[in-house]
Amino acid sequence: MGGLGIPKTRPWWWYLGPGFLVSVGYMDPGNWATSLEAGSRFGYSLLFVVTLSSAMAILFQALAAKLGVASGLDLAQHLRLRYPGAWGRFLFLTALVAMVATDLAEFMGMAVALNLLLGLPMVLAAWLTVLDVFMVLYLERFGFRAVEAAITALVGVVGLAYVVELYLAHPPLTGLLRHAFLPDPTLLDPGGLYVALGILGATVMPHNLFLHSAQVKTRLGGDRARVYRYLLLDTVLALTGAWLVNGAILVVAAAVFHEKGLVIHDLAEAYHTLAPLLGPLAALAFGVGLLASGLSSTTTGTLAAQVVVEGFLGSRASPGRLRLLVRLAAVLPASLALTLGASPMALIVLSQVILSFQLPFTLFPLVRLTQDPKVMGPFRNPPWLRLLAWVSALLVLFLNLFLLVKG
Repeated sequence: MGGLGIPKTRPWWWYLGPGFLVSVGYMDPGNWATSLEAGSRFGYSLLFVVTLSSAMAILFQALAAKLGVASGLDLAQHLRLRYPGAWGRFLFLTALVAMVATDLAEFMGMAVALNLLLGLPMVLAAWLTVLDVFMVLYLERFGFRAVEAAITALVGVVGLAYVVELYLAHPPLTGLLRHAFLPDPTLLDPGGLYVALGILGATVMPHNLFLHSAQVKTRLGGDRARVYRYLLLDTVLALTGAWLVNGAILVVAAAVFHEKGLVIHDLAEAYHTLAPLLGPLAALAFGVGLLASGLSSTTTGTLAAQVVVEGFLGSRASPGRLRLLVRLAAVLPASLALTLGASPMALIVLSQVILSFQLPFTLFPLVRLTQDPKVMGPFRNPPWLRLLAWVSALLVLFLNLFLLVKG
């Protein structure tokens, strides 16, 4: 038997799950809005940016998974041990604020979907999202695999929704591969560059890194090099799926809206515009996919908050109480803002600004930890990976700062 009582001879598919759990963070409502605007404004020209951002996501999530496998500790636990004083408390505070901001963006997408599909008032829809906290607690009674299976099923719903959208939109296949893998001159246009920066700058979110480094610990046991190979496969498969979904969102927006000269700025506008252009099935598929995206991403957001609190404090917390507090910390101010007339997209943008400020305090320690031989041992990043990780981290930081200054 290996660590945690797991046999060494588990089949490769047993290790799949953590990557799919975090992949929903790359298909969340905020990413939907960005891809919709990119496709409706610039057609297929920015499809390459979706590919590049997905490659960066795979890199950082692979580093987070490797940290958990190599050390048996998640990112939050490492930060508590490495920074035990005031700096550690500051990192904990920034991470906790980021978890609340993440939850705000995710549940707002779910609330928009409930509003569109059922006609519920936005404030009521926002409060109904609290119920998903109890859904996760119920699923966890059956083990971590049950939660992962539920999230994977929701990811499948999102993917199926966009299979329907692609079928109805009939985008031209010629040229899609070129746009997906080669940069387009549109990137040199100021407007195109700004939207491209929006896609890239919002790619990596702190909660995914914390959650992934913790979730891989459920797979430890036996040969850790073998475990990591399978978890790396899990990460690549899951985030490739996220790339396909985000690419499909942009392609559908280009085929449907750009061809008609329509520019889409928010999720509700896309929903209401799809019906007269492609029929009610297209709008329904969009709404159901958005609901699945919001439900799955807000679920992983509350799971990540538990990882952060327990890792930094070094003690177990009541899962139900903690997740409910995180959700209430996001729902209460959001409800007040909606009542006062704020738009859901404005709240999502605000959450992204908060995450932009916090991102360096998560990303840079992760890169440093994964190149530390005392932490990683034989799993330490080789020189080429260290260079790639630092360049990518600095690029993400620059893009977020650029967007904050220009926004």
